[in-house]
Amino acid sequence: MGRLVYDSTTSINLDDRTLAHLQIVIGAKLRRGESFPFRWKLPDGAGGPPGSLWIAPGISLYFRYDESRLPNINLDWISALTASSNSDAGLRLISEPIAAQDDVRDERVGRL
Repeated sequence: MGRLVYDSTTSINLDDRTLAHLQIVIGAKLRRGESFPFRWKLPDGAGGPPGSLWIAPGISLYFRYDESRLPNINLDWISALTASSNSDAGLRLISEPIAAQDDVRDERVGRL
């Protein structure tokens, strides 16, 4: 179980696979200087109640993975998360869609 730590005050427990996908989407938006809300509702028993954060450049984010090897990336999930992040509601933690093809290893995750 990995963790997203926001401004050293809030931490959200997420599995490493979910965390890796969120890191790609959040990193891309922050590189473009975009601010946005991030909303989540975790499955029952998976880390707490629903919540919302305002993500903006200059706010400290820490992505802490439990495993040393990063998971493969589902490009369909990246697209779905990116689409939600560009909506008026902001980035929402949505379920992973079934990939049309095998997962693709994305080495960019390690550089974010």
